[in-house]
Amino acid sequence: MESTILVIEDEEKIARFIELELMHEGYAVRKAQDGRTGLSLAEKGGLSLVLLDVMLPGLNGFEVLRRLRKTSDVPVIMLTAKDAVMDKVAGLDGGADDYITKPFAIEELLARIRLAIKKHAAREKKAEDNLLRVGKLTMDPAGYEVLYDGEKINLTHREFELLKVLLQNKNIVISRETLMQQVCGYDYMGETNVIDVYVRYLRSKLDDMYGIKLIRTVRGVGYVIKEEQE
Repeated sequence: MESTILVIEDEEKIARFIELELMHEGYAVRKAQDGRTGLSLAEKGGLSLVLLDVMLPGLNGFEVLRRLRKTSDVPVIMLTAKDAVMDKVAGLDGGADDYITKPFAIEELLARIRLAIKKHAAREKKAEDNLLRVGKLTMDPAGYEVLYDGEKINLTHREFELLKVLLQNKNIVISRETLMQQVCGYDYMGETNVIDVYVRYLRSKLDDMYGIKLIRTVRGVGYVIKEEQE
């Protein structure tokens, strides 16, 4: 699939030069000459990387980056003035992946672009590999998010932890005692039926809501989530 790069640069000659070089390397290119237009294009998504100049009309590069990072983790390389150390620091602290100073050698810029895109792809693959799934249910432990068929499910901390343990041990029956230790802690001194209560809460938010049978009871033993859903 063709990679698309957004160039947000108000100096037309520089923007055109970068565009031609990127196109020669096989990238698709979008351009913006001011911060507001650039931000709007970036927020639409579908980008592999953003080249973002610091000095822009409308919104400066730092403000564009700050707003973009609220909704997107697309790789961003800042274009900064030579020896502007504070610009580099501010850009990296604000969430930029890299920076390059003007004037720059196009070979270096292309190398930095390739590296940033490669690192981002590796991060996305790692995050994808860490997802827990069964049927249409997806859990992102790192992002603390649960989705069913793309719809977000709001869970309390203990509901989330209980579901995580069951998903991590898919197809394995987990005893109530083990679940209690992992969900509530080894020193928990509360009611012994607390796991049954949280299972009931989860079922109301998942099984009852979506007409599935996710968490199964194994009488006298505990609970299990199986790969094949009924």
